[in-house]
Amino acid sequence: MPRRTDDHSPGDARQPYSDQGGTETRHAQTHDVRREEATRPKSRPRDEEDFAADLAPAQPGGGHGDESLLASDDKELRTVLPELDADDLKRLSILTVGTRLDQGSTYVDLNHLERGPFKAMGDQEAGADDRFVAKRDTDYEMWDRLVGQGRAPSVERPGEHDRHD
Repeated sequence: MPRRTDDHSPGDARQPYSDQGGTETRHAQTHDVRREEATRPKSRPRDEEDFAADLAPAQPGGGHGDESLLASDDKELRTVLPELDADDLKRLSILTVGTRLDQGSTYVDLNHLERGPFKAMGDQEAGADDRFVAKRDTDYEMWDRLVGQGRAPSVERPGEHDRHD
């Protein structure tokens, strides 16, 4: 059965409207192309900086900014975590005393790594005896070294860490 078309031009049957400039020209003859372009939703073009920010590794102090100190500045920590060298400690940010933990964010206490990671409640803050490290401020390789690969965080209840001692 022959193909039905409204193209009655002598052009090649495989290319409808070939003598009129092709399908784009035919479309322009039957549609308001300028209106289509004006009303077509436009997405915001992503530039290189957007992609660079998405791919950038976590920076020490990145999430809590001025509320953290580099672990390498804590001389006592070298005896608590002898398996970490000076370069490793530069990759860790410890929250300063009084810093409020972000509810639902994951943390680990360097003083008690055996407890594993935990998700913070909204009313928690770093105390004088805590050395909290935020997961979001730590690169994934270092985090896995600290807490173990695939170890799920528990939800710590207020005052719960006192009972583990």
